[in-house]
Amino acid sequence: MQCDYALKLLVVFGVLLIVSVTSLGQHTSTVQHVPGAGGWTCASNARSATGGSCQGMLPATPCSIPDARPITEERAYFSNTVEQTIAELVPRFKSTNLGRLFGNCLPNTLDTTVYKESSQHDAFIVTGDIDAMWLRDSANQVMPYVAMAAEDTSLRFLLMGVIRRQARCVLTDAYANAFTHDKSDRSPHTNDRTWSPAFAGTHRAGMQPGVFERKYELDSLANVLLLSGKFFAVTQNVEVFDDDWVAAVRRIVDVIQTQRTQVAGVDQAEYSFQREAFNPTDTLSHGEMWPNRRTGLIRSAFRPSDDATTFPYLIPANALTVVALRSVSFVLAAIRKDDLSAACLLIAREVEEAIYHHGVVTHASGEKVFAYEVDGFGNHLFIDDANIPSLLSLPVFGFVNATDPIYASTRALLLSPETNPYFFQGPAGKGIGGPHNGVNYIWPMSIMVETWTESNDAAILSHLDLLVNSSACTGLMHESFHVDSVFTFTRPWFSWANSFFGELVLKIAKERPHLIFKD
Repeated sequence: MQCDYALKLLVVFGVLLIVSVTSLGQHTSTVQHVPGAGGWTCASNARSATGGSCQGMLPATPCSIPDARPITEERAYFSNTVEQTIAELVPRFKSTNLGRLFGNCLPNTLDTTVYKESSQHDAFIVTGDIDAMWLRDSANQVMPYVAMAAEDTSLRFLLMGVIRRQARCVLTDAYANAFTHDKSDRSPHTNDRTWSPAFAGTHRAGMQPGVFERKYELDSLANVLLLSGKFFAVTQNVEVFDDDWVAAVRRIVDVIQTQRTQVAGVDQAEYSFQREAFNPTDTLSHGEMWPNRRTGLIRSAFRPSDDATTFPYLIPANALTVVALRSVSFVLAAIRKDDLSAACLLIAREVEEAIYHHGVVTHASGEKVFAYEVDGFGNHLFIDDANIPSLLSLPVFGFVNATDPIYASTRALLLSPETNPYFFQGPAGKGIGGPHNGVNYIWPMSIMVETWTESNDAAILSHLDLLVNSSACTGLMHESFHVDSVFTFTRPWFSWANSFFGELVLKIAKERPHLIFKD
């Protein structure tokens, strides 16, 4: 099923490439907004697209967003509540294109990424065009459905299956970020040099059956906890939180405590990773993280982008972990695991205190801001990466409110090319990218986060227009697009971005319905 859908997307993408290449010789210079259409057009001005300001970055005519869902018979998983939500909301949109894009994106995880045999006992969800299950991605792919799970048995069973599969993944290897469906499935990363300590000071290979990739990312573990906590908060269902799940939570807490206390070059590393790679961010120097001092923070070898950290204390991941530990503590209390619940709350308090002690720094502008990464020696990195958790997304997962003064100062500096080296702007738009795809590639996910944390109605509408345009007439969200052309994009099938866009639109529909609905 996944292969059939990917093939259909590639055919559509191929047609779009032909259209965009054909239009390169067309005369464009100024960009005009098409009110209510969520599309743009370039005014004819007899200038080459490579020299004019449009530069082929947007459709040559107002774009009509297509139906990008598989036919009903080829959809992987069905939810009556999701279908009813789409049927009820889509006709109400002022912008037909925004409505269609929402109708494509909200169900995309269900339509295309759930393995057919998934049930309440086990559910495997691929990230999209990569046939593997990332802990972080899978949690966020299903996150929009959590709010519907109390009334929708189908969604509740799917979420229970995901939670159970994630617990088994953690018990397989808590330092791995992605897993195969079956242990017999081969990973392309089997040559990675990664190991864990074994008996009598020896080591054992980390790439074991069932592991697709073994990059230790703190946020992956935090997302496992957060999904469980949110599921319980909505459903009050404790059936899924069995012995395996409790063992997985204990293992996560063990990893957190280990990475709070280990010092690179001093303690025997519990985790090591090296890969032969073209990009230095795809591996760790000498297999270990940057030197650190103990701070009470939790180290992370890699970021949510799967890129290596510069300094090991990744502040957004630590902030997400604080929220996740508090969330899962309620589950643990409900199933009478009071010792583990208390441990989660204690760690959350200590890590939060460490964030404000070590992770809040004075920027060159003189303002107090959250750093992206620190090392405990006083060094810090002030950037942002589009992937969540990011500094920009701190209010999205509830670490701070968007009105928090430190966050507000941080946000303003992150959304400027003068102070954030990964904020890009060009004819096709502006937003945050990251090292993963390099300079001048904007990630729609960052625009979604900017929209989520925005309080100005006009700015929200502008961001929504940019998101619609960034789909490049495909009807789906992408990983990133080039500042010069929305048609130059990465990953045509990136389900996390689709789910997050659906979740964003649902939030706006609830809080600011006048912005997007006719009634």
